[in-house]
Amino acid sequence: MNLRVKQQIVILISLFFMGSLLTVGYIESERLIPKKKAKAVVTNKNLSCVKCHSEKTPGIVAQWKESRHATLGVGCMDCHQAKEGEPDAWDHEESLVAIVPTPKDCARCHEQQAKEFAVSAHAVAARNVGSLDHFRELVAEGVAPAAGGCQKCHGSAIKVLKGGQLDPLTWPNTGIGVLNPDGSTGTCSACHSRHQFAPAQARQPDTCAKCHLRAEHPQLEVYGESKHGILFRARRGEMNLASVEWIAGKDYTAAPTCATCHMSRTKGQPVTHDVGQRIGRALGPIVSEKREGWEKKRKNMQSACGACHGPEFVKAAYVQYDAILDGYNEKYAAPAKKIMAALGKEGKLTSAPFDEKIEWTFFELWHGKGRRPEELTRLYVSDFIPEAEALSPGIAARLLKGK
Repeated sequence: MNLRVKQQIVILISLFFMGSLLTVGYIESERLIPKKKAKAVVTNKNLSCVKCHSEKTPGIVAQWKESRHATLGVGCMDCHQAKEGEPDAWDHEESLVAIVPTPKDCARCHEQQAKEFAVSAHAVAARNVGSLDHFRELVAEGVAPAAGGCQKCHGSAIKVLKGGQLDPLTWPNTGIGVLNPDGSTGTCSACHSRHQFAPAQARQPDTCAKCHLRAEHPQLEVYGESKHGILFRARRGEMNLASVEWIAGKDYTAAPTCATCHMSRTKGQPVTHDVGQRIGRALGPIVSEKREGWEKKRKNMQSACGACHGPEFVKAAYVQYDAILDGYNEKYAAPAKKIMAALGKEGKLTSAPFDEKIEWTFFELWHGKGRRPEELTRLYVSDFIPEAEALSPGIAARLLKGK
């Protein structure tokens, strides 16, 4: 092999290595350099809103500019525009606007999502606004504590004052079951916070934790202590939360969140905004009961479980779940409910809520202590039964004999 040929081979090898280095460098630069964000499109009808609010409420505009809405030209007036005669129409800067966009407004673009949400338990969460056995604060302290407490999650009944202004005792409120002035129920912004409305945020456990926490509904704590929650915290950076489809087992495998199991896409389930479509048993009532169509709903949830778990594992988990609820119903909930009904028939309880000590004890029994068996047992044996016996001696023996 002569010198010239050797030189050509060296040149070719050098070019090959140089090309390889350039290719690797390009791939790494694409991976490390943040992708350019799509530019916000400000249409003529939204231009004056954006200009004014960029000075007065710059945070709102900044959030909107980061949203997918902004890149599609969907802006302020597309969501806030009102018509003459609407109860919350407000004359603002020579335009009629509604302060609170509702699911009815969102349905102009998101029709299917709005339909699913409208039939969900979330949308009717404010039905307990007038139910004093849920809203103890109304009894104990009045309207203001309820507005700043329970209704922040359940939702308030928004009242409109003169000129379209909203009653400050009922708004601001982002409770998921809020009763809107236009007759619709619920608010999308409970999960998709305004004005970015990012799906990635709705997929976070912390978003659900706005309401699902503490003794009355300790789902966040239960999730956080579970293997699911532990994995999520350990592998949060692998969750791909901003994915368009976000399919469990495809777009991410690190851990499930609340949304994974209850709402988001899996290989066998589409996205749903009806959180009840995968829940077979109702935990809200005093005695846990199977919901209408519970078998199908359970299969829906088991399909979501199947993204990570085998069928035998899933089946065994449900055996444990049913045993816990059936045991609670039999030992505590059903007998206590029976005793309270009997006390009412005997005239031992007034019609006013929470004016007898046993009513508070009973509420805590079914709405607060179920997570801790030892506390539940103590409350039932040491408090509830003695209080019932004090009101009607022998009532436990009469009603629960042989139980």
